[in-house]
Amino acid sequence: MIEDKEFTLATRQHEIACGHRVVGHEGKCQHLHGHNYVFTFKCMAQSLDSVGRVIDFGQIKQTLCHWLEANWDHRFLAWEKDEQMQQLLDAGSSFDHATDSLLINSVVWVPFNPTAENIAQHMVRVVGPEVLPPGIRLVVCGVGETGKCGVEVWAE
Repeated sequence: MIEDKEFTLATRQHEIACGHRVVGHEGKCQHLHGHNYVFTFKCMAQSLDSVGRVIDFGQIKQTLCHWLEANWDHRFLAWEKDEQMQQLLDAGSSFDHATDSLLINSVVWVPFNPTAENIAQHMVRVVGPEVLPPGIRLVVCGVGETGKCGVEVWAE
């Protein structure tokens, strides 16, 4: 006998502007470029709260959306193993202090090749558990790079 289960997901979207380069890409994405990323967050709880919600939409904004704004918005994501990016930044260090500071503060070194898939996976596995309140899980993160292309990562 199959038991019927009902799942309720609270969904919120958020947009940021962010640059990246995909190491090992065989086409244009190997170059420095950026996107107006659209993130879609879907959160779940074991049960609804006393008001009848998974989570208040404003709380998703205060946690996940705020994290994106504070950490990645208008920044450049670089894989910590990207030797070409490191060489580029090292070359920039020969400029004046203000330019050097601008370069250093504009780049966010991440422990993964910044593909849309890896970005979404990082949000589900690392950021969601860090910032969401107890009992709330980020179970789906969508990352849209363009109006035509994007990915979704679903938690296990």
